[in-house]
Amino acid sequence: MTFTALASVVVGADVLTPADVVAVARFGARVEIAAEALERVAASRALIEALADDPVPHYGISTGFGALATTFIEPERRVQLQRSLIRSHAAGTGPEVEREVVRALQLLRLQTLATGRTGVRPVVVETYAEMLNAGITPIVREYGSLGCSGDLAPLSHVALAATGEGRVRDADGIEMDAAEALAAAAITPVELREKEGLALINGTDGMLGMLLLALHDLQILLDTADLAAALSVESQLGTDAVFAADLQALRPQVGQGTSAANLRALLGDSPIIASHKGPEDGRVQDAYSLRCSPIVHGAARDTAAHARMVAERELASAVDNPVVTLDGRVESNGNFHGAPVAYVLDFLAIAVADVASISERRTDRALDVARNRDLPPFLAHEAGVDSGLMIAQYAAAGIVSELKRLAVPASVDSIPSSAMQEDHVSMGWAAARKLRRAIDGFSRVLAVEVVTGCRALDLRAPLQPGSATGAVRDLVRTVVAGPGPDHFVSPDIEGVTELVISGAVAAAAFNNTKEN
Repeated sequence: MTFTALASVVVGADVLTPADVVAVARFGARVEIAAEALERVAASRALIEALADDPVPHYGISTGFGALATTFIEPERRVQLQRSLIRSHAAGTGPEVEREVVRALQLLRLQTLATGRTGVRPVVVETYAEMLNAGITPIVREYGSLGCSGDLAPLSHVALAATGEGRVRDADGIEMDAAEALAAAAITPVELREKEGLALINGTDGMLGMLLLALHDLQILLDTADLAAALSVESQLGTDAVFAADLQALRPQVGQGTSAANLRALLGDSPIIASHKGPEDGRVQDAYSLRCSPIVHGAARDTAAHARMVAERELASAVDNPVVTLDGRVESNGNFHGAPVAYVLDFLAIAVADVASISERRTDRALDVARNRDLPPFLAHEAGVDSGLMIAQYAAAGIVSELKRLAVPASVDSIPSSAMQEDHVSMGWAAARKLRRAIDGFSRVLAVEVVTGCRALDLRAPLQPGSATGAVRDLVRTVVAGPGPDHFVSPDIEGVTELVISGAVAAAAFNNTKEN
């Protein structure tokens, strides 16, 4: 439920964890390089330098790249070759990518460099770590990556900054030339040697970084979705009987069981729920959006679990082309293709759209006098004069509509590049970018349901909510006024959205269940 950011993260001693990546990317944890990693890096670099002296061409060491892989490059031209590679591939365009995304992709590339499978010099590894620790964030643009060979353009912008070219933002967010920022941090720009340009840009680091950040956010948001459903069930006089453990065990889906258990815990001591239990409650069963909440939320949980498995495998990978094998060979490969990551990014966008959709349906029920069990129309103070939360539901509906468009997979698309050498690409970067937008929208849809559910709870007075939902209602009341005449609604939604994203809403609920 809570996330404690690490003060520092060691790269190269063991595989990074998802929490390590979030700590560095989002919370600014320092990076340390394990001594044994630098030893591995130096050993593999010796192999590369031996091949660089070989008159027989070796891809990426003494040849051009991509469609130019058969072009032999003379030794005296190879520094220029590396410089030209990075300059030409740093071809991103569009808005700047978020700081946390750039830091994630730089950290993940650093981890691969530290495996000793890429053939770079130790100084390259150390420079990437120094840039992260100095808070120097290369400016990476929205468009440019096809997700194969990896995230070439985004990673090239980072590599360009390490050489002292291009634009960056310093630790205070001020834009400046990379050379100026490096000088201010006493970091010497790197002059790239054989193989190093390729090693810095052949990876799935951008899409993987965004996947890991998304999974961190979804862990909070799926708990919040369970809480939002509990608010709706309680305030709409629904039943918690359908969430009983024995009923849920008849369909032993793991995520469903987790969400159902959450709903039982969140509603277990609710006086409102208790007020209409028993044979006197004439309603046979609740609508799907209430009754089936743990099934839908649980399916999303299982999707996230699958995505986490793929992400952890990718974290354990050393993606580069060519790669230095454990027995000292330098071999071309296709491991940079982003398909495994792209698929789960798209899968998560589908799950996000569906959980947001069922949330919006619960919100709509709460506002409809024909379905909300004797609450006022739109939860308005004076129906007709006041519109209550009518347009808040419009906002949620508009977002859900966009989430459905964002759920269209990017990974089923492909467009050839590099003179048909790269004739099938993953579009994983695009899948990650739209998932980030989807998660933002999902947060806002949940916020609207939380605002609605809390207002509906207040309108049930003198009946009182349970301890968990009551704690959320009290938290929401610190930024949103209770029932009354119409007022400016947008700040209410924005304020609760911040509480949702931070995890404060979920924490307030689950820290106040009867088990706690």
